[in-house]
Amino acid sequence: MQLITGLDGQVPVASPSGLDTHEALLMALGAGPLPGGPGTAALPAEREAALFGELYLLAPVGCLLLDADTTILQANLVGAGQLGIDRAGARRHRLRAFVAQRFLADFDAFVAAARASGAPLRLQLQLQPRRGEPGMPVTLVASSDGEHVRVTVEPAEGRVAALEKSEERFRRIVQTAREGIWELDATARTTFVNPRLADMLGYRIEDMLDRPLVDFMDAEGRSILERNIARRQQGLAERREFKFIRSDGSELWAHLATNPLLDARGACLGALALVSDITQDKEAVDLAWHQANFDALTGLPNRNMFHERLRHEMRKARRDGGYLALLFIDLDQFKQINDTFGHSQGDALLVEAARRIGGCMRASDTLARIGGDEFVANLPGLTAVQDAERVAQDVIAVLNRPFDLSGEQGLISGSVGIALYPSDAADAEELLRHADQAMYAAKNGGRNRYSYFTSDMQAAAQQRLRLANDLRRAAAEREFELYYQPIINLQSGGIERAEALLRWHHPERGLLNPADFIAGAESAGVLQEIGAWAFRQAADQVLAWQRELGRPFQVSINQSPAELRADNPSWRDYVDSLQLPPRSIVIDVPEDLLGEPDGAALEQLRRLHAMGLQVALDDFGTGHSALAQLKRFDIDYLKIDRSFVAGLAGDTGDLALCEAIIVLAHKLGLEVVAEGVENDTQLALLRAAGCDYAQGYGIARPAPAAQVLALARSAGRPALTADGGVGMNAGARAGANAVGNAVAQ
Repeated sequence: MQLITGLDGQVPVASPSGLDTHEALLMALGAGPLPGGPGTAALPAEREAALFGELYLLAPVGCLLLDADTTILQANLVGAGQLGIDRAGARRHRLRAFVAQRFLADFDAFVAAARASGAPLRLQLQLQPRRGEPGMPVTLVASSDGEHVRVTVEPAEGRVAALEKSEERFRRIVQTAREGIWELDATARTTFVNPRLADMLGYRIEDMLDRPLVDFMDAEGRSILERNIARRQQGLAERREFKFIRSDGSELWAHLATNPLLDARGACLGALALVSDITQDKEAVDLAWHQANFDALTGLPNRNMFHERLRHEMRKARRDGGYLALLFIDLDQFKQINDTFGHSQGDALLVEAARRIGGCMRASDTLARIGGDEFVANLPGLTAVQDAERVAQDVIAVLNRPFDLSGEQGLISGSVGIALYPSDAADAEELLRHADQAMYAAKNGGRNRYSYFTSDMQAAAQQRLRLANDLRRAAAEREFELYYQPIINLQSGGIERAEALLRWHHPERGLLNPADFIAGAESAGVLQEIGAWAFRQAADQVLAWQRELGRPFQVSINQSPAELRADNPSWRDYVDSLQLPPRSIVIDVPEDLLGEPDGAALEQLRRLHAMGLQVALDDFGTGHSALAQLKRFDIDYLKIDRSFVAGLAGDTGDLALCEAIIVLAHKLGLEVVAEGVENDTQLALLRAAGCDYAQGYGIARPAPAAQVLALARSAGRPALTADGGVGMNAGARAGANAVGNAVAQ
């Protein structure tokens, strides 16, 4: 390794055999070996114009590219000056014409030998830029790729003097340059910076040396740099915009023109970059882009940006076979706000309305303002129509709240139109137009409401709306009632538990089961209220039964994942206020809950179990829970699904499945409840298989609390346990068969 003085210090460069000092210097400056030199491949003719780059142009020695007849194809500044020619007109001259007469024979032989040799050749001669003038002693160094001859011209004063003169010129250029110069080694650590670059980043030069480039970048810049380093190692130049972090934490946007530093074998030594500050230009471009795509008042995307995102989401929905909803939102009575309070307060209301509506959206949704008081929302990736409906309801609700306008209240409402893709439109413009039409239908219907584009969808929405209103009234007027289905202990035969089942006394449709209204209750947002009421009712009832029977009794309460996702801290308080042993209540949850990716419901279940409530896994065998999950989660009971119990008497394999579930549960320390028991045969087989509990129409149908109490009094009396749970005594076990058959009948 030879050290060549250059720029503002010593630059380590390889100096392979056959390379002159000035060639090595050019390599250090980032130009690589002279084209066609040792270790380099011949370049195609179409790249001839690229053979003399910026660094060759400023080289301290003459550099010429010759054709077969020594016509000068390219010349750098020093070479053109040595010959006294114009670089732009170099092609009009042959180098042979500048050779002194007495050296022509040697020159011709030299050129011929250079064409045939794979290594550079040297020749001392005199050049005569003008005939009749004294000759100029020089040394020629030539090499060829078989098509072109590359020649460097060294003056007689010597290479060292030329380099010293050139170095001084380069030093002045580097020190006074208006652009930053950044030299990096192969590991992207800083080996040189000029004063301009240090000033751009707010550092002293010595504080930047030997620091990695990534120290001056954010995370995005680091990832881009990694790709660029790989390109430089392949010998590729780069031009790219980077964001740097100044010493004071502010951002500097810069354009980097980076050339790799390679040795004669093509190995990467580092890189030399020219750095231009484009921060102001970048900010101007960003500002122009933001103004073209975002609303100046609310900061929301405007019509242009919204259309772009909508088309993107429609393409994605088409590719994935999904659908999306478009909501067109118009503020009712907004003109009156402007007329009454003035336009400045109207603007303030728009900003607050945008904030409220945005709060109803998911992170993946796009809300935009496309007109004075018109907003649109794109809701991609929906799983049910009701999802769009819920958003529309939330938007209407938040717009109904009063707006504070400098101490006075402004009141508006919202009309929302809903159109779906792909069912309602084929493209973005048509979808927006149909949502607009649906919005006007909502306005014409009385405002402060939403409307679908299609009549069928609107009819279904109106039916859901009526159900939601009925459910809210039912919750307020206590039209709900809990029925209870007895659960017997298969060993004692006693009724020790009951499952609470919700019933709705609808004034027009009669007694309704949960399957007829639970989905509507969730959509209407009253499921939590109904569930909390049912929990309190069940807790009151089990306490009353324990007092009447003088023994423990348990009630099972069904809980959906939606109910469990809501926090219910009042449940523990209510149980404590009753002084009810927590084990008196069992929470029945669906098997699929264990596989939910969202942990909110499972976390709530853990909190309930920690309170002392027990947990039963409902309809076991029909879901997708893994066996490992049974041990991992806090579960007390498995409830065998009725579909397995129904086939017990036949040769269907259901008996083997039930026996396997029972054995598995007992091994895990769980108890088993069989659902859907319809006859004595099923009851006997389950008892023989070791099942702990059973329920079904063959035992007793769901009934009001008073009937269940009377039935429980007629059965065996298990022993009391201190914590309110269920135990058994020897007498109860001895009479299990007789009592069990009596109850079943």
